[in-house]
Amino acid sequence: MKVLVIGAGNMGLTYSEGMANSSLLGKQKLRIYDTDPNKIETLRKTEKFDVYTALDDALLKADIVFIAVKPYHCDALFKEMKPLINDEQLFVSLMAGVSIATIQDGLGVNKVIRTMPNLPAKVGKGVTSYTAAKQISRVELLMVRHLLDTTGTSIHVDSEKFIDASTGISGSGPAYVFYFMQSMLEAAKQMGFSDYDSKVLVSNTFEGAIELFNQSNISPERWIDKVASKGGTTQAAIDSMEDNNVNQLIKEAAYAAFDRAVELGKNK
Repeated sequence: MKVLVIGAGNMGLTYSEGMANSSLLGKQKLRIYDTDPNKIETLRKTEKFDVYTALDDALLKADIVFIAVKPYHCDALFKEMKPLINDEQLFVSLMAGVSIATIQDGLGVNKVIRTMPNLPAKVGKGVTSYTAAKQISRVELLMVRHLLDTTGTSIHVDSEKFIDASTGISGSGPAYVFYFMQSMLEAAKQMGFSDYDSKVLVSNTFEGAIELFNQSNISPERWIDKVASKGGTTQAAIDSMEDNNVNQLIKEAAYAAFDRAVELGKNK
């Protein structure tokens, strides 16, 4: 199996590093293409990849092609790729807001899978939602899922609507968590904790809470009840959040990301 990743940016390199260890590649190295001389020099220092600087060489005989460039670069890239590809190749998009139809039209192909990656893939804890054009076979879908799972886990969704929706939850979601963490870090420092102690308090609290959630069938609401005693300190914090409508504001933020993803898709 010959797999090519076009674009060695943040997401492209993250998924390349995961997929390079996939058993699907057999004795083949993962192919990676980029035009940035500095990135190319760095990539060539690892033995994981076959690094390409010419698109025609990179695409030659590739079975699965991951496209991991910024969405605003896709039109020029598609124009360059189109004469070099064939309809037997399978194309997987890691680009936000670019529809399957846009990729099919731009490349003149049928076999397209669209994904929504997220940043924790960098540490093997990513979640990637994906959906496929009707021309994709079950075997092809399973192969792509296997590759995506090298960076964490993947979720097959029925339509592109859910790709846009997952943008608002998992795609943008790490930033919401970091936003909450930053607020807690600032509060800890204001209370007099050192930078180091603040980081330990906040990061371990998040990690522990997530582990509790993952190892049980208990809902977050029930966990809150377990921690918050009536009239106690935790209940005071929860009451403050409720009074300030934090729950609704978080949901509105997720929908803002969802709506923006839909809007970006309409422009493509």
